[in-house]
Amino acid sequence: MKIAISSTGKTIDDVMDSRFGRCNYFIIYDLDNDEYKAVENKGITSGHGAGIAAAQQILDENVDVVISGKLGPNSYRIIEGEGITMLQAEQDKISNIINEYRENKLSHQKGAGAAHVGLK
Repeated sequence: MKIAISSTGKTIDDVMDSRFGRCNYFIIYDLDNDEYKAVENKGITSGHGAGIAAAQQILDENVDVVISGKLGPNSYRIIEGEGITMLQAEQDKISNIINEYRENKLSHQKGAGAAHVGLK
């Protein structure tokens, strides 16, 4: 099982980014073998449609779960349409969030957050 976590950096010692479409990286963590990789978010440089680009990138990684802050309406709709579980976490180290996931301490996304326009 693979989870994707929006991240400020490339390692599990970095902090989760509460933004989905405009995060710097996604940490793709494979729970079956405790390995991960960092994937640079292609959506970060989009003037418009960052959430769509980020969501498509997540779909390409074949993840089962997405963990972030609130997802925007476009990314939420795409990910929900694929049946991927969306969970919400508070900003913390990625390694702590992985442990919270394993302990079933994260809450489900209850809908999309506000849309964001433009570069950060």
